[in-house]
Formats: sequence, C-alpha cells, structure tokens
Amino acid sequence: MDAHLAHSLSSPTSPCDDMLKNISSLEAIQLCDREGNKSQDSGIAEMEELAVPHNIKISNITCDSFKISWSMDPKYKDRITHYFIDLNKKETKNSNKFKHKDVPTKLVAKAVPLPMTVRGHWFLSPRTEYTVAVQTASKQGDGDYTVSDWSEVVEFCTADYSKVHLTQLMEKAEVISGRMLKFSVFYRNQHREYFDYVREHEEQMMQASIKDNSGSHGSPISGKLQGIFFSCNTEFNTGKPPHDSPYGRYRYQIPASKLFNQNTNLYFGDFYCMYTAYHYIILVIAPMGSEGDEFCKQRLPQLNIVDNKFLTCTEEDGRLVYHHAQDAILEIIYTDPVDLSLGSVAEISGHQLMSLSTANAKKDPSCKTCNISAGR
Repeated sequence: MDAHLAHSLSSPTSPCDDMLKNISSLEAIQLCDREGNKSQDSGIAEMEELAVPHNIKISNITCDSFKISWSMDPKYKDRITHYFIDLNKKETKNSNKFKHKDVPTKLVAKAVPLPMTVRGHWFLSPRTEYTVAVQTASKQGDGDYTVSDWSEVVEFCTADYSKVHLTQLMEKAEVISGRMLKFSVFYRNQHREYFDYVREHEEQMMQASIKDNSGSHGSPISGKLQGIFFSCNTEFNTGKPPHDSPYGRYRYQIPASKLFNQNTNLYFGDFYCMYTAYHYIILVIAPMGSEGDEFCKQRLPQLNIVDNKFLTCTEEDGRLVYHHAQDAILEIIYTDPVDLSLGSVAEISGHQLMSLSTANAKKDPSCKTCNISAGR
C-alpha cells in the first residue's frame, strides 16, 4: 500500500494530515480480503469482537471525492481506532479481459467522526463506477491491528466536472489559444448521403444529436448535450476553411451570423488532445432561452461573446465581425436544428483525412497542457 494514499481521507472536523498522524508503517498493513479470509501478516491480529459497519451511505459525490458514513454498534465505538476502506473500480461486461486490472485502493484512516471525506484525484476518476467496503480496526500496543469483518459492498458513480473544474480547464486553454484570426462562415463536413437524407427525410433541417464521448472523461456534455457539430478554423494564408476534411467530402457552409449573434450565448465545453502536438477546444453556441441554453447555463462556464480568447462576435461599422483562436482547433456545437437553405453544400477540393477525426477520441491523460488535477 502506498503511504500517500492515506492522505486521501479527511474529516469535516479534522484536517487530513492531523487525522493520519502516528499511523506507522502503512506499507506493512495487509487488509483482509472481501471474501472474509484474514491476512496471515503479523500486522493483523486474530479478530476479536469489533463493530461491523453496516448501512453504508455515500453522499456529496464529486468527480474526485465523496463522503462515506455507516452505522455500527455504539458499544464498540471506544475500541475502534482506525477504518480500513477497500475501493475498486467496478468491472463491467465490456471490460477488457486482457488488460491488467486496476490495482485496488486500500485506504487507512484514523477513526474520526462520520461522515468522512475520501478525496484523491490520483485514484478517483470522473464518471466512473466504483465499489466500496469498510472494516473497523483497533490498533494494539504492539502495533498489530484487530479488525472486524468487511461491511457489505456498495456501489456509486463519481460525478462530471463541475463549473469550477471546467473553469480551470478553460484557463489552461486560454494559455495556448494564440492570436485571433478573422473568419466569416461556420462549416460542417459530412458524406453526401448525410445531406441527401436531410433533404429527403428531415425537410432540410439538420437535427441535433447527442454528443459522443470524445474529449475529457469528466466532461458534462459528453453523452448528454444535443447539438450539431461545426468548425470555423481557417487557413492562415487564405482566411478560408481548409481544403481537406476529416469527416466527408461534402461541406455545408453557413454565414457565421446565422448561428452566432447577439441572440445566442457562448459556453466553454472542453479542452483536450489526442496524443498530438495540437489541441482541441469545444465551444457551445446556444440560442438564448433554448433547451440547450438552459442545459449549458447550469453546467458550463459562459463566455462573453465580444471578449474571450476563443471565438468572438463584435460589431464594426454596423456589421458583425468574427474571430477565432489561431493555435487551437475549435469544435463548435450548435444546440438547435439548422435549415440547410441558410447555407450551401459543395464538394471539397482537397482530401478526406479520416485519421484526423475526433469521433469518440480519447484524451491523452498524461498531457500537462490540457489536464487538471481533478481527474482525466
């Protein structure tokens, strides 16, 4: 057991470090396994009567912390000196059987008033299912521990990034965004069949769909927000969209003012990379008062449309002028249906580069540029 894991436990009434003082040789402690087999290590004594935790309750769940409490017979309370907590990622049917299993996290804490906070971004990930069980323990004079049986196993799922975490991510994105370049159109690359289907079956209205799981694992928009994906990046030397496309040989272009104006709100959604030197920033444009706007208002940092580091809409001489960040690839999600007749569809002159697609792309968890300490 790594000694630093012990510092992940804290109490509302006791600072983390104070609570864990005088825990000796954490690495030597061997916990009982969940099947009830007692450790043969000399650090765990034969089990005497100790209160077995029951009625385990998990509350105040965030992307990298939770509170845990339980019930136990009060007559044993004075004998309990420590809690042992067994925390594991829940295995699913889709788990890769050939992948090394995650090392179970065994936590040790001094007995403190409940509920107790478990916090640690190095072993808790956002949006992840976990199982947890608890033992009570009594430290003896010779350093050995007497332990109870394990409690029942309970399951819980950690939360998405909060606005606070997304603001931290946004601040990191601002550092690399670079200078602003002018642009005039949003564009959407797709296969010809897509646009044919929209014309024939959707009355020319491109419909919003659920965002995929690309980007940060803790992003609150993945698998939840409905929208239509657009791009706006331009080539530096021409000021126009690039000739190539990662998603299809046909491109729909629409004047920027049709999607982004004083009647829309702009939100920061995510910042990530895919083991590459360049980075992606996800922004959400939502018509004011729309369902998408209400969704984003509760979950995402809102940007000033005339003054931010990523995408701006300003007025000059009575006309709207648009700029985008040069040094990041912007992925724009528009939350309402879009009428094809507001723009035009044409075949691109360049190549279809499927290798650049970000569909369900996994974020590089080791990148120091686009990760925060609250999980990956």
